[in-house]
Amino acid sequence: MAATPTPDDPIAIFEAWMAEAAKSEPNDANAVCLATATPQGLPSARMVLLKGVDARGFVFYTNVDSRKGAELAANPHAALCFHWKSLARSVRVEGPVERVSDAEADAYYASRARTSRLGAWASKQSRPLESRFALEKAVAEYGVKFAIGEIPRPPFWSGFRVLPKRIELWRDMPFRLHERRVFHRDGEGWRIETLYP
Repeated sequence: MAATPTPDDPIAIFEAWMAEAAKSEPNDANAVCLATATPQGLPSARMVLLKGVDARGFVFYTNVDSRKGAELAANPHAALCFHWKSLARSVRVEGPVERVSDAEADAYYASRARTSRLGAWASKQSRPLESRFALEKAVAEYGVKFAIGEIPRPPFWSGFRVLPKRIELWRDMPFRLHERRVFHRDGEGWRIETLYP
């Protein structure tokens, strides 16, 4: 049986909540809304899949030439919002963003299904698509190119880690008097406060 996370460690609490969500959510318990912004502060948000979390931060992977990749290159800060309807819980994460190491990106890329690795090569993410046929043709062409052996990670595909400076844990409570605990990074530890709902 897993140990109960200490109440002052938001990463451990998040991991416990994620484990519960993986059992109760109908699909993609690791889906998270990622918000980025341009240097001018214009926001954009989209869903991505969380692929790793530890004391350093929260990791997702993408085409770095995509809109989110370009915005993170120009303004390396992001926010994440998880919502698990089945548990009536959500988690918000805010902080600066860094690229994962090449070794981390290579290891995760190698773990993906072959079709997903081909798709990473074929997709010019966030750019106009002239037709579905053009995408399927590109996948087929890369399938021929990499017919034998490993499919290397594209140079334009990697991961980002959100380094949490602020984590808010939200739980639904009766009469909309919800529980909101906020953890602020304070050196190596966390400063905790409770907010009005």
